[in-house]
Amino acid sequence: MRLHPKVIDLTLERVHRLLARLGHPERDLPPVIHIAGTNGKGSTLAMIRAGLEAAGARVHAYTSPHLVRFHERISLAGRPIDEDRLAATLDECERANGGAPITYFEITTCAAFLAFAREKADWLLLEVGLGGRLDATNVIERPALSIITPVSLDHQTFLGTTVGEIAAEKAGILKPGIPAVIGPQSEEAREAIEAEAARLGAPLSVHGQDWLTFEERGRLVWQGPDRLWDLPLPALPGPHQVENAGTAIAALVALGVGEEEVATAALRNARWPARMARLGPGPLTALAPRAEIWLDGGHNAAAGAALATTLKRLPPRPTWLVAGMLETKDAGAFLAPLAPLADGLIAVPVPDQPAGLAAERLAAMAETEGLTTDVAPDVASALSRIHARSPNGRILICGSLYLAGSVLAQNRSDTF
Repeated sequence: MRLHPKVIDLTLERVHRLLARLGHPERDLPPVIHIAGTNGKGSTLAMIRAGLEAAGARVHAYTSPHLVRFHERISLAGRPIDEDRLAATLDECERANGGAPITYFEITTCAAFLAFAREKADWLLLEVGLGGRLDATNVIERPALSIITPVSLDHQTFLGTTVGEIAAEKAGILKPGIPAVIGPQSEEAREAIEAEAARLGAPLSVHGQDWLTFEERGRLVWQGPDRLWDLPLPALPGPHQVENAGTAIAALVALGVGEEEVATAALRNARWPARMARLGPGPLTALAPRAEIWLDGGHNAAAGAALATTLKRLPPRPTWLVAGMLETKDAGAFLAPLAPLADGLIAVPVPDQPAGLAAERLAAMAETEGLTTDVAPDVASALSRIHARSPNGRILICGSLYLAGSVLAQNRSDTF
């Protein structure tokens, strides 16, 4: 963190410089599946990984941010990197960098490439950190496949003020002649992506044009040019996961491993913590033992809408929100679709986050959306208060992946 420039300027120069000093590990990776998008990147990655592993492949994965331990970001053949290897790899990168300015994400991405290059695997699933065009992961010249999940408004300070501008930045991961799978998009986002693909000559497989996915009678239907599959619904809860599943299956088909049994395993076996996940037994859930407690790290308008749709499908129950968010997020846009479904909201600070939104300010924003609010110093206190008011209620802890990670750690929940 001491090496981090005072102002974040998205550029690939620092990454190229360090990778050169490390001997270009990015040129010695397994075939890369590069994934960008605003929402659904992690869930889509988890389903693709489950499918590839069901087909017998060894799969590396790079994701961000982590929830409980940094090690989660670098998965080597299905397991988080171990402590000794991580420490040695980071030390090597620091020595090679020689004290030059570089961001936290840039140097740790270089460390991940070094670890991936030294451990044999059949595939590398590579998740973009921010945007696409100038993201530190976008130094891969010839990925096997590019994927863009749904694009919506987020990180406008860095990526643009409209969905079209943001989609153009995400489309920066497209490469000449490299196939790409495009998940469900607004018309504005799809047009921006298709324009960049046409410029590069990148063949696209687009939702709604080349493949379809939808839920029917409690099953997932996936239809492509030469196949029609009747599959189980994803293990990851929420109707929005049907769309993510469709993108994952389209990717598996594009990679040549899209058999029906592989697609079934992709849906059944995927795990992705803090995405509308039911919290199991632990110190936090013990504070509201009769409540149904859910956890989600979504933090933008699209995530709020997806959560609202999921809540509507659950059996009726008094519903409470425990929310913490960062100052950089649009709290009102996130909470607006959830407000009509909640009996109240308790705002909490996000632990150990200087950019965390003060609980009092978040509560005030929630009130403008029509929510009855309260403020608590932490999640444990919020759960105790809700238990006293509504012991048999449903509680959704939401608003930030950083808050979600803190909850998992406090509840001593297994993550990966």
